[in-house]
Amino acid sequence: MFGRTLRLFRVFGFEVRVNVSWAFLAILIAISLARGFFPATYAGWPAATYWWMAAAGVIGVFASIVIHELSHSLAARAMGMEMKGITLFLFGGMAEMDQEPASAKGELVMALAGPAISLVLAALLLGLAALGRGPEGAGPAVAVIDYLGWLNLILAVFNLIPAFPMDGGRALRATLWAISKDLRWATRWASRMGALFGLALIVLGVVSALQGAFVAGLWWILIGMFIRAAASGSYQQMEIRRLMTGVRAEDVMHPLTEAVPADMTLAALVDRYVYATQQPAFPVVEDGGLVGVIGLAEIRTVPRADWETTPVRAVMIPADRAEIVAPTTDAMDAVAKLQTHAVDALIVADGHRPVGVLAQSDVLKLLSLKMDLEAR
Repeated sequence: MFGRTLRLFRVFGFEVRVNVSWAFLAILIAISLARGFFPATYAGWPAATYWWMAAAGVIGVFASIVIHELSHSLAARAMGMEMKGITLFLFGGMAEMDQEPASAKGELVMALAGPAISLVLAALLLGLAALGRGPEGAGPAVAVIDYLGWLNLILAVFNLIPAFPMDGGRALRATLWAISKDLRWATRWASRMGALFGLALIVLGVVSALQGAFVAGLWWILIGMFIRAAASGSYQQMEIRRLMTGVRAEDVMHPLTEAVPADMTLAALVDRYVYATQQPAFPVVEDGGLVGVIGLAEIRTVPRADWETTPVRAVMIPADRAEIVAPTTDAMDAVAKLQTHAVDALIVADGHRPVGVLAQSDVLKLLSLKMDLEAR
């Protein structure tokens, strides 16, 4: 995404994470509120008041986005879909899906759940703000509540724009899917709408910048670029899932002809195995059992001059800490594991017996071939 992502907490079984890029958004919101919106709307209050109002506003924005995305996740669960969790990042938040929706109805329910809860929050907050206003107008606390009410209303309306993969775009895809009975066709057209909307935002940003609103223009350009990339990426992800459905780790792995003995030196490993097979990782065995894994990253930790005297067992990853998958593991799940753990390759093992090595390049080669022959 945009660098490191931190785990915050779990709610209703969903893990909530925040990407470091969200800190930039939080700071931008705080400065905009403390130096711009609140002083312009509620003049005459102390500067310190505007800053604590801004801090409360940022917390409210965070909570609003989490609730919005949580409603997507809960709706998806109710419709039988698996969700990975919720991540907040520079451009807001997203509920991460493990798979494509099983039905158009399921996607429609999931897509509309977020804007629906944002509209409910908007009504509650704006109503509360109206009740809290005294004869002399709103106080600081009521002003923050009023701001969050309008923010949730804008969040709901903006997300309902039919630009995939935004909520409105997903609702559009669900509608096209229900009419055509073709998810791929519906995704293609919904993605095109998303790309077109992203382009419109970029044009708006350029015009705004030329008219003097440089910061606002830059922000619209960045959002437009993100939506265009997300629209294209979402269609590509759907194509990848379609093409790789049914492909398992054993279908793309390198079968093992011989495992590496734990007492072999690194020099022998490199000469006899690495250069000969060009595999990125190897299982390590001792007394007929799997005891570890060694890859290029582990070999690099030892100076070349010490390879002749360093045994494999000295730098291998022990089996209880190695990344191992079963032969029947879905190939794309294996790739996700490779990326999550940042390892060169996975060992494919049937129980404790290693049967192959799987690198990301193995999966990508098959995917490239399938896209060349089947993606139309």
